[in-house]
Amino acid sequence: MDRHSGSPRWSRAALVAVAGMLVACSEPPAPSIDADDRALVALGKRLYASHCARCHGADLAGQPNWRQRRADGRLPAPPHDASGHTWHHPDAMLFGMVKEGFMTGVHAPAGYLSDMPAYGGLLDDREIAATLAYIKSTWPAEQRRHQAKISRQAGN
Repeated sequence: MDRHSGSPRWSRAALVAVAGMLVACSEPPAPSIDADDRALVALGKRLYASHCARCHGADLAGQPNWRQRRADGRLPAPPHDASGHTWHHPDAMLFGMVKEGFMTGVHAPAGYLSDMPAYGGLLDDREIAATLAYIKSTWPAEQRRHQAKISRQAGN
């Protein structure tokens, strides 16, 4: 409480966090990321090759030692195949990571350093969804079921 007005006193960090949540809530939902849509997956495969394969590998295997920080404090690009952790995240989070990059406190913990750029200015929402649909289409059934379940639980 502010001792002068009797009103609650908000820290700058709290105000920024609340503003971020309001912005996130006001954004339209991500388009469907349907790994069974053949046309969407085909588009995603081309987009992945053009925009993602350089770092994440043409075979989705990621960069070597992807769990070990480099000297600059950043982690190498992780794999997007079943050996990685992409399938541990709900659709909305994956979509946000690709569209907005790793916004500290939104898609990554404070202080997280990443070379992952935001693709929202380069790809439209359908193209981002297509790229993610391609990635999802490569996962075994068990990982796809798990990822679908956490997406549903997250309200996607």
